[in-house]
Amino acid sequence: MKGNKQVELRELEVDGKKLSPTLPEGMKNYLIDIDGTICDDIPNEEPERMATAEHFPDALETLNRWYEEGHIIYFFTSRTEEHRGVTEKWLEEKGFKYHGMLMGKPRGGNYHWIDNHLVKATRYEGKFTDLVKREVNIEVFEK
Repeated sequence: MKGNKQVELRELEVDGKKLSPTLPEGMKNYLIDIDGTICDDIPNEEPERMATAEHFPDALETLNRWYEEGHIIYFFTSRTEEHRGVTEKWLEEKGFKYHGMLMGKPRGGNYHWIDNHLVKATRYEGKFTDLVKREVNIEVFEK
């Protein structure tokens, strides 16, 4: 069920020039994969399975709680635009609350996201729980 919650962004300005807005303190933008993350892993080559995929109950519970806490929930999937209808219907039937969906994520994994905003990546490894902090090595641009 696509949500109706509006998110108030903070307007930023430097030297009289507007910058990209940011979220209020403590609020997160979650970009969440679908296949293999919130349900069975179904490739685009077998779209007939998308309507009957088994969802992961811990994903439903956790994502809906994050939504209710005011975080932004977007699904970022490798499914194509032609799969949007079946995907939206499936999400609604299962009861997932979310703000939107981005289709056409590049396939193959090994993502390396470069952005001027803070990006935190969390690899899904079989169960949704509250997030915990850990120290890890990351690649960064040399100063």
